[in-house]
Amino acid sequence: QVQLQESGPGLVKPSQTLSGTCTVSGGSITTNYYYWSWIRQPPGKGLEWMGAIAYDGSTYYSPSLKSRTSIFRDTSKNQFTLQLSSVTPEDTAVYYCARVGDFFSYDYWGQGTQVTVSS
Repeated sequence: QVQLQESGPGLVKPSQTLSGTCTVSGGSITTNYYYWSWIRQPPGKGLEWMGAIAYDGSTYYSPSLKSRTSIFRDTSKNQFTLQLSSVTPEDTAVYYCARVGDFFSYDYWGQGTQVTVSS
């Protein structure tokens, strides 16, 4: 059984960089042909896909966030990390990591981590 666990800062000040890590157990992030995504949900709004890192290390980003987003991985720890720079209060959200499995569907999710941007 694959499990994902997010860890995040909780509170970030405006203009700083938000960093969150997803630790995966029960499966390797290098296994063909899975993709590992970051998704967020601001309060009162829907889910927003932010980006993903593939089994081979390739990265993909939402066009609206691409200039501020970076996703990288540590295969020795079976983790992948999101960095979002120059945050504003509009980046306040619950941040989820998830796996894209067969048929391009999300088959495993973390429980989410709340990040609040406030001074």
